[in-house]
Amino acid sequence: MGAGSGSGVFEAATGDGPPLPPAEAEQRSREIRAAVDGLLQIRRLTLCQGGDPRAVPAEWERRRPVRAVALALESGGITPSSVDAAGARLSTGYRVGAGERPGTAVVEWLGPPGAGVAQEEAAALGACVPVLERLGWDALLYRGPRGCRFLEVEPMGS
Repeated sequence: MGAGSGSGVFEAATGDGPPLPPAEAEQRSREIRAAVDGLLQIRRLTLCQGGDPRAVPAEWERRRPVRAVALALESGGITPSSVDAAGARLSTGYRVGAGERPGTAVVEWLGPPGAGVAQEEAAALGACVPVLERLGWDALLYRGPRGCRFLEVEPMGS
């Protein structure tokens, strides 16, 4: 599920949802800020030793890394990809999916066929790394079997 799901409940954009209508961009920005503020408040309340709430994901984030990583990316101004109702990719951006190991997520840089994604994926994924680190996520860049790059993301200190 991603932005604009119509359920009335905020969902971070994973890159597998419909494009956000331009008229809703300001409202979406407010929703993202509120979600991150709530996230940081949860972290403040659940940190055992105190410290910086940006440094370590909360337990619920560790159980839902796709949602948490998508929120971190979206709040950092990284553009999510989008798809149409049939699942065809409409725009270039990140896509967050479940990692192979529990508590991890995978971030890919995807776009429509012919969009030249392969030429920009290393730089685009590289730009995701500091955004994720600011909210307590480690991200390592890998190259998959077909040469496509991706980030494997896990909570810092794991």
